[in-house]
Amino acid sequence: MTRHFFSYFSVALAGLLAATVLSRADTNNLSPVKSGILESNVAYFRVSHIAVGVADEIGAANRALTAANEIAGTILDLRFADGDDTAAATATANLFAGKKLPLAILVNDRTHGAALALATALRQNRAGLIFSTAAAAIKPDISVEENPADEKKFFDNPYAAAATNDFAPLTGTNDYLPWVDHTSEADLVRAKIKDGDEFENPPPARAAGPQKPVIHDPVLARAVDLIKGLAIVREFRS
Repeated sequence: MTRHFFSYFSVALAGLLAATVLSRADTNNLSPVKSGILESNVAYFRVSHIAVGVADEIGAANRALTAANEIAGTILDLRFADGDDTAAATATANLFAGKKLPLAILVNDRTHGAALALATALRQNRAGLIFSTAAAAIKPDISVEENPADEKKFFDNPYAAAATNDFAPLTGTNDYLPWVDHTSEADLVRAKIKDGDEFENPPPARAAGPQKPVIHDPVLARAVDLIKGLAIVREFRS
């Protein structure tokens, strides 16, 4: 019986050790850097924590994105980010300092520690423009108004609909847009028949394609618009 007990105990202990190692491996695989492409040509990097290896992760992700896309500029999202590794912040700042394409740095009042040091270093070196919604510790170049109740929701999903609406209720007409022609489509058809144009062949209807997702996060949308606008200006000048 003692032999069987130790046998079962050994098997259970081995299973526990394996589960512990797997759990640690899963934790280590949680990267503080998320990356992707917005609006087909804007590189996006969201950093949650400035730690050792962050600069290398961003560099590797950037090489992968630029290999498959023609990048117009970069957004570095440091909202809600923290960290205490100043060396990692310096290494990340050096990574972006030599870039020629425009850089937008997103911060808020929850940007602390090494993440705030990174944003400050980039701003001091004129490597990018600071976008902010709240009273962050660093003065923004571009301040964007946003309802605090929506900020975290947009951060988690920039394509989500706003939970609140600060606009006054709209009436059933377009009278709040005085420059819009309010002539109805029916009026236009009647006018066309009156003029003897009823037998004209109407233009073929265009098939509706898939609807493009819209970024509702006001800070992120503003940064994307700026980078794409600068890309148009740069293309026009060249």
